[in-house]
Amino acid sequence: MFDLISIGDCVIDTFIPLNDAGVVEKDGVQLLTLRYGDKIPVEPSVSMVAGNAANNAVGASRLGLKTAIYTNVGNKDDDEADDRIIARFKKEKIDTRYVIENANMFSNHHIVLNYKGERTILIYHQPWKFDLPDLDKSKWVYLTSMSPSYVESSVVEQIIHYLERSSSKLAYQPGTFQLKVGAKKSARLLSLTEIFFVNLEEAKLFLGFEKGEDISIKKLLKGLLDLGPKMVVITDGGKGSFGFDGENYYKLDIFPARILEMTGAGDAYATGCMAGLFYGNDLPEAMRWGAANGASVVEQVGPQAGLLTYHKMLEKLKESSKIVAREI
Repeated sequence: MFDLISIGDCVIDTFIPLNDAGVVEKDGVQLLTLRYGDKIPVEPSVSMVAGNAANNAVGASRLGLKTAIYTNVGNKDDDEADDRIIARFKKEKIDTRYVIENANMFSNHHIVLNYKGERTILIYHQPWKFDLPDLDKSKWVYLTSMSPSYVESSVVEQIIHYLERSSSKLAYQPGTFQLKVGAKKSARLLSLTEIFFVNLEEAKLFLGFEKGEDISIKKLLKGLLDLGPKMVVITDGGKGSFGFDGENYYKLDIFPARILEMTGAGDAYATGCMAGLFYGNDLPEAMRWGAANGASVVEQVGPQAGLLTYHKMLEKLKESSKIVAREI
């Protein structure tokens, strides 16, 4: 039996640090600006295995969970990304039996533009043909971002069937395309969800509110919990995170960090929080695990370098013992 099976897409991320850029605001939206038609000098770039599911699997494995991953990789022509991705998983002690190689497709590749600590990601998801393998039993399943082609498959129904027959607990952190499908079409999946993770803007989108609409955090948390999950967490960047377990609402401040690059902070938080629950903690303490993991990740480039091991997690929690979730 596994402790966790992570389900979702993985990618190769190439990080490009920008110095010669700017930020402007138009219609309430901040835009990254580069000189059109020019050659823009950049800092040395680095590429690495990433993606929401990969970040979760690596983070969970480091925290001591026996972890497997169901994901798709390409294997077309001389593309070596599949070997690189699988090798990375094996190095992190992640079981790769459910990694599907696609002979006529390339692996996903994203470009991450890093400017003043914030990232802008250029993405493309291959139209994978999702078909859930015959998964072994697992205590937890973590479901996250998948290519939009997932709606053309029966993978969600397959996941629901697996959860119902295995009694696995589901941690659900929807990706862009899952959020667009909306809450109504996700009703059965949400009813099987142990804990649901979104950021503030994603919460508004999923509940059908306008992006700039001012909605109280309690209303958002209750709205999400009413859809079926047992617990809900909303992250809000530097303002911290908010949780609701059906009885109490919680607010947790961020842990101190020297921010270098923000990619993967949300994945790190969700992974840490889920691991906190796995180890028997209640939601307020599990949120501290999430905040500790997120703070460590933003201090390094990329979404995985700063992911904490179990022992480092305990150390970081002790260092910030005074930062606790309070009821609101």
